[in-house]
Amino acid sequence: MAIPWLAALKVIPWGDVIEHAPKVLSAARKLMDRQRAEPPPPVTPAADRVGDSPPSLGELRARLTAAQDQLDQQAQTQAQLAQTLAELAEQNARLVSAVEVLRVRSRLLLWGVALLAIWTAWLGWR
Repeated sequence: MAIPWLAALKVIPWGDVIEHAPKVLSAARKLMDRQRAEPPPPVTPAADRVGDSPPSLGELRARLTAAQDQLDQQAQTQAQLAQTLAELAEQNARLVSAVEVLRVRSRLLLWGVALLAIWTAWLGWR
């Protein structure tokens, strides 16, 4: 059975989310900066297999090219994931600030409705 959205939103500790949003955003930015600054780690050759005949020079070149392509692809994927993480953290920060604005507005609206009800009741008694 699906949880109703309002009940799910009530379960979320918004105070904690609001409190930790700037930390998440700064951590994501640090990750992006570090990702841009760090060069890829050097490739260490794998140990030769015991009992196998040594591979030919062409085979070694093909393996090296394939490994380099795989490393380039993984580095590109990692950069894309870090960029996505930074974007999500920024969206989360904007969402948290919007929720805070809505919280303040709803409190003001509640106070306004309460004052209007009191004023209406006062006019009714008069």
